[in-house]
Amino acid sequence: MEAAMPGKTLMWIMISSLLITVHVHGVTSQMGHFSRSDYRDQMRRLQEFKASLTGRDSGSFVAPSSVSPAPSPNYSPPTPGRSSPRVYHVTTYGADPTGNRDSTEAVAQAFADAFRGPSEGFLMEGISNLAGAQINLEGGQYLISKPLRFPAAGVGNIMIHGGTLRASDDFPTDGYLIDLSASSSSPNQNEKTKESSSSMSAELSSSSYNYEYITLKDLMLDANYRGGGISVINSLRTSIDNCYITHFNTDGILVQSGHETYIRNSFLGQHITAGGDHNERNFSGTAINVKGNDNAVTDVVIFSAAVGIMISGPANILSGVHCYNKATGFGGVGIYLRLPGLTQTRIVNSYMDYTGIVAEDPVQLDISNSFFLGDAYIVLKSIKGVVNGVNIVNNMFSGYNKGIEIVQLDQSNGGFKEIEQVVVDRNIVRGMNIKGTIGRRTVQGNGSSWNIDFNPVLLFPNLIRHVQYSLSTGASNVFPNHALRNVSDNRVVIESDVAVPASVFVTVDQGVSS
Repeated sequence: MEAAMPGKTLMWIMISSLLITVHVHGVTSQMGHFSRSDYRDQMRRLQEFKASLTGRDSGSFVAPSSVSPAPSPNYSPPTPGRSSPRVYHVTTYGADPTGNRDSTEAVAQAFADAFRGPSEGFLMEGISNLAGAQINLEGGQYLISKPLRFPAAGVGNIMIHGGTLRASDDFPTDGYLIDLSASSSSPNQNEKTKESSSSMSAELSSSSYNYEYITLKDLMLDANYRGGGISVINSLRTSIDNCYITHFNTDGILVQSGHETYIRNSFLGQHITAGGDHNERNFSGTAINVKGNDNAVTDVVIFSAAVGIMISGPANILSGVHCYNKATGFGGVGIYLRLPGLTQTRIVNSYMDYTGIVAEDPVQLDISNSFFLGDAYIVLKSIKGVVNGVNIVNNMFSGYNKGIEIVQLDQSNGGFKEIEQVVVDRNIVRGMNIKGTIGRRTVQGNGSSWNIDFNPVLLFPNLIRHVQYSLSTGASNVFPNHALRNVSDNRVVIESDVAVPASVFVTVDQGVSS
């Protein structure tokens, strides 16, 4: 009995080793579409080996051919393109991560499978919750010849991440590499795709948005001067995070309708440069084009484009933005607010680097705690002559002593006629000319009339609504009567009834009418 124990121990060690080998082989094979026949063959060989060892140990040998293979378990081959639950790896669909072959159809199929994947109820009414599904680009670079879309609208809670998409030389010039717009199923899709899409479309027909909670993260998008990077149309709570978008000739990112698209920690530029590019005057395109409301652009660098950020929807916020996309001297604009009469935009903690801000008929606009370098300035552009509720305060401006004003008026379409609640004040200026809605000046002289000209510092022409002054004299034998005698053309006249040596301190305000 004792003599037989080492043999049994050796047998079980060998069986355990074989099981471990088969298990490892099984995992590897599963990643490469491990088939049912492979599984049965491995089980048959394992049973034969086990039977032969058992026979030797007991003294009776069982022929391998007499051993029936154990019945296979209820095994289901992995769904094509899915190597783990709800993660869709594009290479398993045939996408080429080297970028040498066109991968459009393979990546599009991953989009389609993710769209048809299991859902966990709904987000907004009519938006199917895909429960955090991921389309993984696996760190590859993929050549794309047409925009990547979901088969239809009506899904949410899905991430696309981790790789590079590059437009081919025949990519449509009006397209976007990732297009989150409503689209219907292609007529060439198979019946299963049609059936699934049509049934889901019926369920999602009540949705007022195309998508909700789509996350685009850790992506590089190279538009190859053929179109744009990302299009987000009528979607809700979209997140674009840590993306690098370049070589666009339309928009790097387009946001239209919908709301709550958050763009953060990203880099955008038509040309890859770090400033001082000798072709800068030829830069074109718009890095970020926002045509909706309630969106945010945070901690974003825009290093080349004719327009850094175009805003034509209300109630948006820009924070921590660094624009050096195209110098104002070459016709560039860092941030353009094209929504006259209803701006409702906040620009805070940003860095305007040789390129400035233009606001058309601004109404409710805040620009604060930002830095303007290289003679960069702010333009208030009249469209219908309205400027109301504007706050430009606590900024720093630095220039080269060329006489450039920090805030300027463009009244080529007519002057500003409705000016209410405008505050331009408390800005720190070096090498540029200060302009504001509040002026403070001191004059000294020996006489009975003091004339103070505020035109060099006031923003709006011929507009002073409030005057506050004090007159201080050192004369001990006289107590003069004095008064404000005239306010016109941004000039203030103070007069006394007798001539005295005096200092006159005057503060005027343009921006508040009541």
